[in-house]
Amino acid sequence: MTLRIGNASGFYGDRFDALREMLTGGELDVLTGDYLAELTMLILGRDRLKDPGAGYARTFLRQLEDCLGLAHERGVRIVTNAGGLNPAGLAAAVRQLADRLGIPVRVAHVEGDDLTADHPGSLAAHAYLGGFGIAECLRAGADVVVTGRVTDAALVTGPAAAHFGWHPDAYDRLAGAVVAGHVLECGTQATGGNYAFFAEAVAAGRDLRRPGFPLAELHEDGSCVITKHPGTGGFVDVGTVTAQLLYETGGARYAGPDVTVRLDTVRLSQDGPDRVRIEGVRGEAPPPTLKVGRNRLGGFRNEVVFVLTGLDIEAKAALVREQMADALAVAKSAPEEVRWELVRTDRPDADTEETASALLRLVVRDRDQEAVGRTLSGAAVELALAGYPGFHVLAPPGKGAPYGVFEDVYVPHGDVPHMAALHDGRRIPVPPAQDTRVLQDPPAPPLPEPYPAGGPTRRAPLGLVAGARSGDKGGNANVGVWARSDEAWRWLAHTLTVDTFRRLLPETAELPVTRHPLPNLRALNFTVEGILGEGVAAQHRFDPQAKALGEWLRSRHLDIPEALL
Repeated sequence: MTLRIGNASGFYGDRFDALREMLTGGELDVLTGDYLAELTMLILGRDRLKDPGAGYARTFLRQLEDCLGLAHERGVRIVTNAGGLNPAGLAAAVRQLADRLGIPVRVAHVEGDDLTADHPGSLAAHAYLGGFGIAECLRAGADVVVTGRVTDAALVTGPAAAHFGWHPDAYDRLAGAVVAGHVLECGTQATGGNYAFFAEAVAAGRDLRRPGFPLAELHEDGSCVITKHPGTGGFVDVGTVTAQLLYETGGARYAGPDVTVRLDTVRLSQDGPDRVRIEGVRGEAPPPTLKVGRNRLGGFRNEVVFVLTGLDIEAKAALVREQMADALAVAKSAPEEVRWELVRTDRPDADTEETASALLRLVVRDRDQEAVGRTLSGAAVELALAGYPGFHVLAPPGKGAPYGVFEDVYVPHGDVPHMAALHDGRRIPVPPAQDTRVLQDPPAPPLPEPYPAGGPTRRAPLGLVAGARSGDKGGNANVGVWARSDEAWRWLAHTLTVDTFRRLLPETAELPVTRHPLPNLRALNFTVEGILGEGVAAQHRFDPQAKALGEWLRSRHLDIPEALL
């Protein structure tokens, strides 16, 4: 008995046509859509301030107008977290849409995640719920299930638990479904999108212009096969699935509200073209607390980018910094935080003005909007005829925009009123986890024998022998690095230490870095604490979600055995 679960959205703003593509491209039992991220919750929170009836992903409603009839005809049930901060509101809107279109669908929703009232000063504070509220809705016959903040993987564990009749203590089966859900949640990242070895794939004839969305063929024992609809773009292999498994994870224990997954037990194998089998996943009782994501407004932010062209780049940068420092020092309300960064995009003897230019970026933050608005714009604009030769900026600074801060807090399971609101008006409480286990890192696994020393080496980029994928979790980032052969793993496991990682990425040198080996995946997962400041919405660094941190690491040079190149 196989349950075919597809995904049609990895974020709020993903490919609009994906819902129709997944419904018409092949057989499905359930279609999921993930619309939420830490930044999305902040955006929806600001929407709700303007309109109390808002707070959900309106894109989903527009997609459903075109596809609800298709889903009904094909018997595909839809499960989505597009409800955001207002799942009841979106569920009501879906019912109105169905009535208008004359489509008899049963719509249910999951609630209880909203703890904003318990966290004064928060724009939105929401617990990450598991999949059993979704399961209750589906068992009661819902065709569409709308949730608020659930874990991304819950969109898969809920349908799986309902379909196979799993109980909350079926930890190994639930863990397998979490792994499947984690692979599906980011859509085309599992089918060749954002893939480290994309150039190699294109050279081999893979079409990556429009990757198809992934689906999982899930089995009762929790194992699954990751694949995609026939004829769609992209590809699925052990590498693409490994990359997504490492995305936004940490150590060997991957905790969730339903189960803690042992990532060190995951086994992957190629099961045919565009088919990867996942099996052997073990699970443990979940931690005694649930994660709550708090979003609050941190203040106001603004930036100006000065263009420095031609000769004397460093001197021009020093002059404008001194001039701006003098102007801000005498201002009535100078910004609390001032950050400069010189980006040397210039080249000597360049044949275009743009390639002869460097960018000097100034970012300011303050709790007072005027300090980052009028104060900054006045100081910058007044330099137009009094600054370095060739003075201009990419765009004049505006009034300053609010920025958000994301924080994790944890509450006991029993403090969260998890509730399934069924299509017939009944409300079913979802009991909290009965058995829990405090989260601890397992003992370090044995590493392979070191790669033989003494052979010829060549100075070359790490990315020639290793893939990487990176992402954000609040103010922290992770970088998962994997080898594609046993021999490369022997070298990587003993070469890429924490000290080497810090040396290759100097921005991490003063930050806590932890290395987590995952031998079954031939992978190392690094977590870097604090590199993203107060989270993506705070725009702390150039790459605020650490999306390219792994690619920077792959571009750094090491002495690599020639036999591996």
